[in-house]
Amino acid sequence: MAITTEMCNSFKQELLGGVHDLDTDTIKLALIKDTPSGTYGKATNNYSNVTGNSDEATGTGYTAGGQPLGGAVIALDGDTAILDFTVDEVFANVTVAADGCIIYNASQANKAIAVIDFGGTVSATAGDLTIEFPAAAAATAVIRIA
Repeated sequence: MAITTEMCNSFKQELLGGVHDLDTDTIKLALIKDTPSGTYGKATNNYSNVTGNSDEATGTGYTAGGQPLGGAVIALDGDTAILDFTVDEVFANVTVAADGCIIYNASQANKAIAVIDFGGTVSATAGDLTIEFPAAAAATAVIRIA
């Protein structure tokens, strides 16, 4: 099906309702396999959407549920609030392929935050797969509210 880079609509509502504490909750990133059967984007509301469709990436060394993201920093760039992850995510010594990922809040019943399309298949074979986060700026941060 398809993966679209978008902030999840459910996350926007939950954020206004005080559900998420993004600099203290455990925020995780899980890989979505290279041929997903489901559709992921703004309507995705939980990590279980991915697992329910059996669309999480699998491979040697990759652990279901992905990994916690490190270095969460909330800041302002002009009038835009941003959430930056100061540490790029490294899946070490894996053999895995993925076309995207889901960022979700493991501390809040695995509620979805955002879905990211990699723009093609990325893979590693008995090596490291690194998810590099863009610059922490109003136009580029992965999580931003203008």
